[in-house]
Amino acid sequence: MDALGRDLFRGSESNSPDLLGLNTPNVARMYDYFLGGKDNLAVDRDCAEEVIRHAPYVPLMARANRAFLGRAVRFLAGEAGIRQFLDIGTGLPTRENVHQVTQRIDPRSRVVYVDNDPVVLAHARALMVDNPNTHVAAGDLRNPGEILTDPHTRGVIDLSRPVAVLLCAVLHFIANEKDPYGIVSTLVEAMAPGSYLVISHAERHRELTAVTDSYRGANAPAVLRSCVEIAEFFDGLELLAPGVVYLPLWRPDGPVFFEDNCVRAYGGIGRKL
Repeated sequence: MDALGRDLFRGSESNSPDLLGLNTPNVARMYDYFLGGKDNLAVDRDCAEEVIRHAPYVPLMARANRAFLGRAVRFLAGEAGIRQFLDIGTGLPTRENVHQVTQRIDPRSRVVYVDNDPVVLAHARALMVDNPNTHVAAGDLRNPGEILTDPHTRGVIDLSRPVAVLLCAVLHFIANEKDPYGIVSTLVEAMAPGSYLVISHAERHRELTAVTDSYRGANAPAVLRSCVEIAEFFDGLELLAPGVVYLPLWRPDGPVFFEDNCVRAYGGIGRKL
């Protein structure tokens, strides 16, 4: 067992590798591997390498998604003046997390991270222990009502005031039969006017179709969608320029390079009027 696996297993006598999901490839730990992180296990690396064999640019997509998230949060905390962030399906902490970006602009900004993965929750709570304006909550995007009514979340986030809801690289793990559009609609309905919805999502592209086979053995199979299908998540919202575009093209900080054309994932921000 890897060092990470031993640390997690040691947490409780009732823990077992199966209960902790240590024998199953985990999409959060795979994403960490794509980003060059160390919070992953051999089972995650094996599955991630299989993904890379089918689509060598997936690590580039992961980095592009992380950069898009950073630009989106800087815009929201800066130009848009948002001071509340609800990040659902946050994944493992890495550099330039949401709270770090927004609290650099205003230390009073409040952030709630939500995830259903015990590994993610353990790491995030350890990182946030000394940050009173940041909270980590257990929750599943497939049950948005529970997230919205969670007393710990409501103790940090005031839904009567504008909030930014972040759904970055998570909706493509929600199967169609789980009604992803209904899930997003539930979240949007709970948001106050002046709130923002941020989405990034992998594209249904011929270069990525083989990747979905690799994810079937993971804890969350991947579902690819077209640009039109991704844009439908923003129905009823004011879509900010430049719209739903490939991630490197959303308000880039600098020049966009040729290799960025390999990023088969879209992102956008919508505002509730």
